[in-house]
Amino acid sequence: MDRAPHGISHDALLSRDRDGAVIRLFLKVVVTDLIQIKRLGEKKQVENERFRRYLKRHNFPELRFRRIAEDIENQTDCRACANCCKVAETDVTERDIERLARYLGISTRDFVEQYTTTSAFEENEVILRRRESGCIFLEGNDCTIYDARPTTCRDFPHLMRGAGSFESRMWQMIDRATYCPIVYNSLEEFKDIVKFQK
Repeated sequence: MDRAPHGISHDALLSRDRDGAVIRLFLKVVVTDLIQIKRLGEKKQVENERFRRYLKRHNFPELRFRRIAEDIENQTDCRACANCCKVAETDVTERDIERLARYLGISTRDFVEQYTTTSAFEENEVILRRRESGCIFLEGNDCTIYDARPTTCRDFPHLMRGAGSFESRMWQMIDRATYCPIVYNSLEEFKDIVKFQK
């Protein structure tokens, strides 16, 4: 049996025919190596921006994209990667703050003072504090508040879950494709199924 290169897994996409029998559609490669994701995602930023605009001009059934993203998400161990926790800001809502304060057994005021700050990118946006290694609650690749984590973390990478329509969330995916294996691989698969000219 051939072994996949480091950071790449092989898998077959399965579907059902009219009679319900499972059929193999094709062999796909899922890139998981974070160095490759960064390099390829950066290389394809202009292409991904073109693709985002292409999606806005066409009406594709979101269910097709959902199935692909869910399949790739199921193949990816987010807690082994944790790259989003290392590179992205985590915005927190009032509800998140209340839930996290309760989880940690402190007042919301103490939580805000000890664990939040203002975003460097969005004025008046409250985010979790960061350390050099990433989110303040990240230890290694483990989230110490995983059971009470903010909504944005629960919904990440926001391909199929999150505020707004699928198309409205696509503007974020261009950047996320440079650090999230789920986003990078999903965008590449999305381009293939709609026959986007790369």
